[in-house]
Amino acid sequence: MQKEFDIAIIGAGPVGGALACALAAQGKRVLLVDKADLPPMEHPDFDGRAYAIAAGSRALLDAAALWDALPYAPCPILDIAVTDGKPGRPPSPLQLHFDHRAVGDEAFGWIVEARGLRIAINRALHENPNIVLRAPAQAVVTRDADGVQIKIGDEVLSALLVVAADGRNSQLRDEAGIPVTKLRYRQSAVVCAVAHEKPHRGVALEHFLPGGPLAQLPMSANAAHENLSAIVFTDRDEVVARLATLDDARFLAQVQKRLGPQLGALKLIGRRWTYPLSAMYAARYTATRLVLAGDSAHGIHPIAGQGLNLGLQDALALVELLRDAPDPGAPELLAAYQAARRPANMLMLAATDSLDRLFSTNNPAIRLARDLGLAAVDRMPRLKRRFMLTAMGR
Repeated sequence: MQKEFDIAIIGAGPVGGALACALAAQGKRVLLVDKADLPPMEHPDFDGRAYAIAAGSRALLDAAALWDALPYAPCPILDIAVTDGKPGRPPSPLQLHFDHRAVGDEAFGWIVEARGLRIAINRALHENPNIVLRAPAQAVVTRDADGVQIKIGDEVLSALLVVAADGRNSQLRDEAGIPVTKLRYRQSAVVCAVAHEKPHRGVALEHFLPGGPLAQLPMSANAAHENLSAIVFTDRDEVVARLATLDDARFLAQVQKRLGPQLGALKLIGRRWTYPLSAMYAARYTATRLVLAGDSAHGIHPIAGQGLNLGLQDALALVELLRDAPDPGAPELLAAYQAARRPANMLMLAATDSLDRLFSTNNPAIRLARDLGLAAVDRMPRLKRRFMLTAMGR
């Protein structure tokens, strides 16, 4: 049995799993370890969760041969509407609208069902001969200048580089002594999917409210429902705690109060998921023969739907840097990875943190200033184009 690998990846979430598939497609020998079981076919029931995949991040899923393997059709985001208001009231007339045709024919991105991406990744992990999967398993990792040793039970394996893709509470990051800074928002998000009466026409909505934004993300139709959207309902912790006690009808009434009438009557599909919100960033992304990727390196507010995209961009940078590298763990390569990804990720963290602090307030002066700002940007084509390209991950 194979004992030596080019790269070991700890954590088989969307970032770690897609990275393993993309590296294996290059011919790299990849060891992938995860604490959870990863059967070839996940439970196929619709659960309401979805990812916003920016156009620039799709390149990783293409390189990993995952995009065409998605079992459920992604829904293109053709327009983005940014509005401001208060619950139960019409949005301010001073708003911002992005049309994908202003920057070309390509969509801003796609809404992909979380279960569909998981199914595609898990199938690929079991089918690719360049990937050795150990799951469920607990790895003990030791590193030195010459390489990486991974011990799983009585099995001892080796690699030239280990990628920590094991989430915000990364054990590998902590063992490497890499400090993290955490930012609390005192907000939580409720994530669900709704069927609705009227078509969404590929429009994604970001509606800013005093307690936090409400996002409506267009999803593809399925056999049961012609019109579907994902909802990310953000508010203060105490408000979300009350929402959790509501039955479906009363919860949907609160969504409708904030969303408005444009989609018509709503019906909850699948279950509701609740997540506390915070941000974090690692002081550095590398140590001896170790790199951090995805949530082990950074976490941001979901206000712009860019969290997973940052992780996919981390993975894409690694794929490009490792393509022809004779030693995947060489110090100069690790330094190049940090230089490529940490500034970009910190910039997005700062932007989303500032947006949340600017919009999650009911101060009349701030509300007026931000509404005027939205209207001003809407009338500045060059600046709008820059924002649109950023949303696409370009």
